[in-house]
Amino acid sequence: MSCHNGILNLSFPISSQAYAIAEDFQRHQSHAQKIEQVSRNTVAVYIVNFYLESLGIETDLTSSDSWNPVMQTLMNVADLKLKYYGKLECIPVSPHASFVRLPAEIWSERVGCVIVELNQSLREAKLLGFLEKASIEDIPITRLRNICELPEYLKQLQSPVNLIQWFENKFVADWQKVEELSSPPELQLTFRNTARIASKSSIKGAKLIDLGIELGSQPVALLVAITPEEEEKVGIRIQLHSVGDKLYLPPHVKLVMQSESGDNIQQVEARNQDNYIQLKRFKSKIGKCFHIKIILDRFSWTEKFEI
Repeated sequence: MSCHNGILNLSFPISSQAYAIAEDFQRHQSHAQKIEQVSRNTVAVYIVNFYLESLGIETDLTSSDSWNPVMQTLMNVADLKLKYYGKLECIPVSPHASFVRLPAEIWSERVGCVIVELNQSLREAKLLGFLEKASIEDIPITRLRNICELPEYLKQLQSPVNLIQWFENKFVADWQKVEELSSPPELQLTFRNTARIASKSSIKGAKLIDLGIELGSQPVALLVAITPEEEEKVGIRIQLHSVGDKLYLPPHVKLVMQSESGDNIQQVEARNQDNYIQLKRFKSKIGKCFHIKIILDRFSWTEKFEI
């Protein structure tokens, strides 16, 4: 599967695990039409979940209505819950379909819809594209956005991490103080050279990030240190660290800082034996926003910050 030069070529063989899950859900149904509906919905959701996880986008599959046999019986449901964004609907269509039908009841409850083409034998799935929130039921396939644009679209929906609140000891969205994050022995988290990161007045927060199943689910840790400065500014230092039994970062992993509009401001790339990398320290006025991206091969992870 690949996305290149604006051209979509994104297809997947349907795995035996997807079949097994669909067959298990089918046992809760008695009507042939409902059995087929549940089977196709299950496979569509499974494929979208696999794709998003491979990009490092966190999902909550088992909490989705589409993974609940009772909700499957009551509704035609194919939702996938995303950890920080809301729900996507994963709509299966047949090959050569020219329109996709979006039930009106999902218009206000989904952050978007991903359209999944399934062949009759359920041997292959293709991600045709996605839609933002809909307002009509029948949408031409030609109006779909490229599926490769989905991560960037989701990024725009993300609530920013408010760094000023860290001075009040308020951490949200899986961020913790470094002292709290590194204390459990099972995390085996050792931030090397952290003494250099900032002064005693700094607040240091960290977040563990999974680099995606296609990269062996290697965890890394993003470390952000903020320091109060004069003239209502905040000094900021950002590092990316190896974690646990991994001595070094994956070679060529990139740490990128972008403006609120998505323009690259600075970036750094790991070499073969780097246990951490860092961006140049910078200062920002209160009220400004920026993005931090971690990029490795096809994997891309983004967090939005607000000062």
